[in-house]
Amino acid sequence: MDARDEVERALDDYFDGLYHSDVARLRRVFHPAAQYACATDGALLLRTMDEYLPIVAARPSPASRGEPRRDRIVSIEFAGPVTAFARVECTIAPKAFVDFLTLVRLDGRWQILTKVFHYEPLDGDGSR
Repeated sequence: MDARDEVERALDDYFDGLYHSDVARLRRVFHPAAQYACATDGALLLRTMDEYLPIVAARPSPASRGEPRRDRIVSIEFAGPVTAFARVECTIAPKAFVDFLTLVRLDGRWQILTKVFHYEPLDGDGSR
């Protein structure tokens, strides 16, 4: 399996973790020191994984609410053999997200080190 396939597999775990609110899966794909950041509302929201993952665990999953699954990898770029950047999109009602994810390959696997994202509210029909 080449590096691109490995990153895509990690991103599949990321999407699965978000869709099912599966914190164990997200812990596998996020580096323990990963940062979560957003400034969509005009103020910086910055969280560690210890702050972010309990929020995911406490919310009803999109799967349990019967939401259609909408996620995709827009692009993956490599800065070298152990450093990558991915632009991905997903929806978790009532928001559509664009995530910029930096990944590093450590301990034999790709891990997300930073998640910087923007979101837009979904329209009433579930579209952007």
